[in-house]
Amino acid sequence: MPDSIEFNRLEINRKRSLPVRDFYYQFKDELSLTIKTPESSLCTEIIEANLHRPGLALAGFTGVYSYQRVQIIGTTEWSYLESVGAEKRREIFARLQDYRSPLWVLTHNAGLHEELLQMCLTQNVPIITTSRETLDFCTEVQDILEDWFAPYCSVHASLVDVYGVGMLYVGESGVGKSECVLDLVERGHRLVADDIVHLIRKGHSIIGKGNKILGHHMEIRGIGIVDVGKLFGIRAIRNTKKVEVVVELQKWRDGENYERTGLDPLTTDVIGVPVSKVIIPISPGKNITVISEVIAMNMLLKMNGIDAAKLFNEKLIETMKNKSRLNSLTRLSTEVYE
Repeated sequence: MPDSIEFNRLEINRKRSLPVRDFYYQFKDELSLTIKTPESSLCTEIIEANLHRPGLALAGFTGVYSYQRVQIIGTTEWSYLESVGAEKRREIFARLQDYRSPLWVLTHNAGLHEELLQMCLTQNVPIITTSRETLDFCTEVQDILEDWFAPYCSVHASLVDVYGVGMLYVGESGVGKSECVLDLVERGHRLVADDIVHLIRKGHSIIGKGNKILGHHMEIRGIGIVDVGKLFGIRAIRNTKKVEVVVELQKWRDGENYERTGLDPLTTDVIGVPVSKVIIPISPGKNITVISEVIAMNMLLKMNGIDAAKLFNEKLIETMKNKSRLNSLTRLSTEVYE
């Protein structure tokens, strides 16, 4: 079964850099940041999501020095610099002069050594201090940078949280995605986005969210634009959700071989991550909402190690084996009697 045309034509984007100036002013209060160099030094750009603690570089080994990353001076690094004295510090930073990093950060509001300051002034590289602890700061900044540099795309689809399962509805325009999602919301499930869904890859997960302008509005043919949050209340919406299954709505096609047993589950590649996929053929009178709820509940069972199709198949095979053994015993007893 070929992939939905939407996923064959996804345009994957990725931000190339994060200006340090933007990072500083956006997270200044949240991360308790204080700049120690002139504001003109904020002209550098972060180009990697990872951080680096330059302990080995400070000790003299620069063979594998990730200088292109944000440099973190924690308690360990600062204590080492403090212990070696001013003369040794001048040697250390004279050696690192050729390696221009985008940003140096001192945690715990550590005192700034003059030798590091002089190197950064020469390179026109910013130094920032924070009152946060090293591990806490690194964890939060790492998460910020991973979000910033994560590959992303936009897809014409609808995303809804059904029993805690993120279900991304795709299909041809007019097939009934929005109507299905609206029915799910009316039954107590939660809308994440309709019409345009932004997908971001974080690790091995795909996170979906809505368009800032559209928000939680939906276009219902024959009615127009409706605000789901105002119609159904705050319980009916959420801002982001992990995509756990792609539901493709297709108009019924005569002769198409649709899945009947569930023993050969489909997956589709979304920004390099395999995601479970279900194809639902649309025909008059079919209750897509109930089917959607069953898909979600079945997915929850699989997450808990219960695969109904696989268990049924194993039971069927065992029954056939038992019947075969019984037939063999019957033939054997008949032969003995004769």
